[in-house]
Amino acid sequence: MTNTLTNTLTAAEIKRRGMAAIEEGLRRGPVHIVKRNKPAAVVLSEADYQRLAHGRVIAPEGLTAVQWLLGRQAHGKRSKARIDADLKAERNW
Repeated sequence: MTNTLTNTLTAAEIKRRGMAAIEEGLRRGPVHIVKRNKPAAVVLSEADYQRLAHGRVIAPEGLTAVQWLLGRQAHGKRSKARIDADLKAERNW
């Protein structure tokens, strides 16, 4: 049975009711699948998946977040001096 508080389904419920159980749960958001009393998966609507997947970046294993960020190409057009000036102006209110 679907738990409306956390929007979960058991693997047994999916096996019994099939896609209907998942579609019903998706009307309330992502559906958490529980197998043998442990979280096993999350089912998202296609729209939610596309929103998350768009622009996703997968960092190579072994890199810290800082290492990954430092290795990225700059995309902005402002200079460091311009950014510093903008930040100073924002903080002087």
